[in-house]
Amino acid sequence: MAMSIDADDCTACGACECECPSKAIRLKGAAYLIDPNKCTECAGVAAAPQCDEVCPSGAISRAA
Repeated sequence: MAMSIDADDCTACGACECECPSKAIRLKGAAYLIDPNKCTECAGVAAAPQCDEVCPSGAISRAA
């Protein structure tokens, strides 16, 4: 399972992009998105997904 960003809630601050150890996050248009093929939810790197930890708008969650 991968993390996802709700484009409506994303403020495009960029905090998540630099925290991603998998380089799975990139800016597309006015919001960031997470490549589900690259996202590891920070398994083996951190106890929790780092993008979610730093997102000030709460736009990041586990993909359904």
